[in-house]
Amino acid sequence: MTRTDPTPARGALLFAGDVYCDLVFAGVTAPEQGAEVYADAFTVTPGGVANRAVAAARAGAPTRLLSRLGDDVLGRHVHRVLTEEPFLDTSLLELVPGHQSPVSVALTGPEDRSFITYEEHLGPLVVPDDLGPVSATHVGIARPLPAWVAALRATGTTVVGGVGWDHTGEWSGDVLDRLAEIDVFVPNDVEAMRYTRTDTALDAAKALAERVPLAVVTRGADGVVAVDSEHGVVTASTIPVDVVDPTGAGDVFVAAFMAGAHHGWDLATRLRFGAASAAFAVTGLGGAASAPHPAQLRAFLQRAAPDDDWSFLDPVALAGA
Repeated sequence: MTRTDPTPARGALLFAGDVYCDLVFAGVTAPEQGAEVYADAFTVTPGGVANRAVAAARAGAPTRLLSRLGDDVLGRHVHRVLTEEPFLDTSLLELVPGHQSPVSVALTGPEDRSFITYEEHLGPLVVPDDLGPVSATHVGIARPLPAWVAALRATGTTVVGGVGWDHTGEWSGDVLDRLAEIDVFVPNDVEAMRYTRTDTALDAAKALAERVPLAVVTRGADGVVAVDSEHGVVTASTIPVDVVDPTGAGDVFVAAFMAGAHHGWDLATRLRFGAASAAFAVTGLGGAASAPHPAQLRAFLQRAAPDDDWSFLDPVALAGA
């Protein structure tokens, strides 16, 4: 059964892209050739764009997922898991007959990750004409943006952009030129510094803010820094935790940050919410699987930072989440 938010008129968050079936082995490094290693823990979880979609839905925002999976056993399992997620509308998640769903094997520890991925590519995703109101969407800007992004932005949708590691090592300025096509840019500190040729996350955020209305740079254990013309520099610290699996932490942060806008919170509160959600996520396995529900996040913060003011997370603010 597909679940939808009871008040969709406010506009949903839209996440479009590839969904993976992630097989996560924790507490292990890649074995040497011919060797065998044993993991401390294991899970099967939706991955890829599903990390952001699940995290946003659990953060209390009405969320739609546009993607495709194969009708193989892994694809059907991932489809079922996602369809059972409250507040996540999977009516645009298609099962393609005869297609093999993307699979990613992650060998992960607190500071190191290795991946093996298999993916059969399909054509571009198509956004339906009757999509309905979309308050915000997330896109990758490493490649040219699809035409539907500009179309949504023209109707008032906030476009949040991200970018992955550049394996070519070029960190091309063409990517930064695409910042003119989005409203918010959320890279991590290494990505931001490489693209801007700066030496600190703050300098990188300032350089990016000259190109995009709001630049948000995540800094792992050092928290997050944001820069825009309205607020200037705004920072938020994170919660110190013992990291089990950092996979998907950035996805959880940006999804919670976007959900905070749905709740009407100011920039500083959204940054705190995103940072706290990401801190919780790295204490579990996988991105989507470890994204916090509100009750889990409240309990986590009561233990980890009981003296801080988390009143914005009261049950009324996240009613029904």
